[in-house]
Amino acid sequence: MKPTATQSLEDVETLRGFVRNLREGIYITSLDGRILDANPAFLEMFGAASLDDLRERRTVDLLVDPLQREREVDRLLEAGTVREFEFQIRRLDGVVRTVLDTCFAIRDPATGETVFHGILVDITARKELEEQLREVGIRDPLTGLYNRRFLEEVEAEVELRPRPLGAIVVDVDHFKVYNDRFGHRMGDEVLRRMARFLSAQVRADDVVFRIGGDEFLALLLGDGARHTRTVARRMRDAASHRGAPVPFTLGWAVAHDGESIEHTVNRADRNLIQVRIRERGEERRGRVSVQAPRLRRTTRKPADSPAARPRHE
Repeated sequence: MKPTATQSLEDVETLRGFVRNLREGIYITSLDGRILDANPAFLEMFGAASLDDLRERRTVDLLVDPLQREREVDRLLEAGTVREFEFQIRRLDGVVRTVLDTCFAIRDPATGETVFHGILVDITARKELEEQLREVGIRDPLTGLYNRRFLEEVEAEVELRPRPLGAIVVDVDHFKVYNDRFGHRMGDEVLRRMARFLSAQVRADDVVFRIGGDEFLALLLGDGARHTRTVARRMRDAASHRGAPVPFTLGWAVAHDGESIEHTVNRADRNLIQVRIRERGEERRGRVSVQAPRLRRTTRKPADSPAARPRHE
């Protein structure tokens, strides 16, 4: 039995009522990005009071990356199927939100033009939570520095987009003494203070990692020997003027063409070991014999700690 005209109209009104009350944004746009129709949830996502507020704009005007729509439209038309896109929108009040767009292309039977039907879901809260969880996963919980997991991500990125870089490996001298003599709480405090000290010596674009128990890495991206040498000297000078919390040894290296971060860091670490061997030889000959007293005073009175004596390549 065929539905009557009255039943068909009732079904259409029921569907319209359903769409109007959905929490997801439902929309129809033209091929050139004009917003033809949308439900209240879509208007709310963009901070619009009425559909007319959005009809004055094209969708590219509402995207943080306007070129993204062109790329996604090309992919959608090429695939010919429903696709999901994730992008950032800018509301009319300037607030940026992240949305997931499920979209498909269809030919309008009335005009013959290609139009896009889609559903927008605001995933801003989910993305923020994901970023928080990611931060937990790539941060050292004790010092707040980045950990080896994030170092692996940086290594992969540099492998895809090579650039000059330098590495400075820093190791706290006689760290075991802090834990053995004064307890692990003092050892933890030493690591936190070293983390703050090292972070203060580098630029905002450089990255400091905790890569081992008492071992740190400063990765200087986008610069070569001159900047790396300058930062190493800055660390030494800060220590010479009582600016470092505890004694440490450092070694540095600059990446060769085509060399991985791992190999560069390994060379910096070998340089650190050579410096430490040389300095220990001097200690045995009696020319350096102040480490233990300094450790004791530094641990008992961190605020009045004497200058550390870093060794460097």
